[in-house]
Amino acid sequence: MGWKKRLTSCVLLSGTSIGIIHVVNRLVHHISTIDNLLFYKDEQYYEWRFGRIFYTKQGEGSPLLLIHDLNVTSSAYEWNKIVDALSQTNTVYTIDLLGCGRSAKPNLTYTNYLYVQLITDFIKHIIGKKTDVICTGESGSFVLMACANDNTVINKVIMVNPQSLITLAKIPTKRTKMVRHIINTPIIGTFIYNILINKRTIEDNFRFRYYYDQNKIDERSILAYFEASHKYNTRSKYLYSSIKSRYSNANIIHCLKEINNSIFIIVGNSNPENTLVASQYQNQLPSIEIVEINKTKHLPQLEMPDKFVEQVEILFEIDG
Repeated sequence: MGWKKRLTSCVLLSGTSIGIIHVVNRLVHHISTIDNLLFYKDEQYYEWRFGRIFYTKQGEGSPLLLIHDLNVTSSAYEWNKIVDALSQTNTVYTIDLLGCGRSAKPNLTYTNYLYVQLITDFIKHIIGKKTDVICTGESGSFVLMACANDNTVINKVIMVNPQSLITLAKIPTKRTKMVRHIINTPIIGTFIYNILINKRTIEDNFRFRYYYDQNKIDERSILAYFEASHKYNTRSKYLYSSIKSRYSNANIIHCLKEINNSIFIIVGNSNPENTLVASQYQNQLPSIEIVEINKTKHLPQLEMPDKFVEQVEILFEIDG
């Protein structure tokens, strides 16, 4: 076979393969979003300079902002079991972070400081007054940075199972930067993302990381997380690549030493690592109060919503 025929065969094979991968990508997007579980009839949008930000508002009283974990599968759905209870005494805002859920998912580098600006702007422009905040996982890092950057926007803070200070201090490397470039490619990158973020991997997260009692895991939550990770043509891959490349990290130890806010940490103590990480924060800022919720892991607000609300009312001194 001559080199021209070999080249033609190679081009045809490559084109066919890319075409098949593209069809698979479209099929995954269709399957993941067909149920439209994230639909919310009273949805609102904040027209932020980097894209539209989905949020909800309900209740009356002092403002309380709920910020989900910084994860491509996460969204304001994370709070759906406690919003009604908290809105009996507070004006409760939930938000889908940029790159997550129903918010815009632009092709850019998602950094910790990007979210510092988002939260600061959202509080100033939408809430309009100093607010209490509850945040999960890695989102705690940019909430603390927002406290240090501007002491007029955030009052008390509850962090739910925050990210390790050691992990947050890790910086991008040549290898992680290469990962970002690969995942950001139009078709192949989307295919890799679809392989890594699928219904089975989300189920595994719920079984081994999010919940202690697997009997409490419901299919709707898994599907909602699956939908959030693939909504808007799987453009959450841009956030995913930034997280994996460590661009969303930030060394926040200096922030802990500077802020004067009342900080609390709620820990799901069925994962011993959560308690150890909470101690890292308390070692830097001894005034931090740690509360443990038994028989829960990463998402006590979903696994034991009543216990979680009870602790929030105590820590924020809410008169229920």
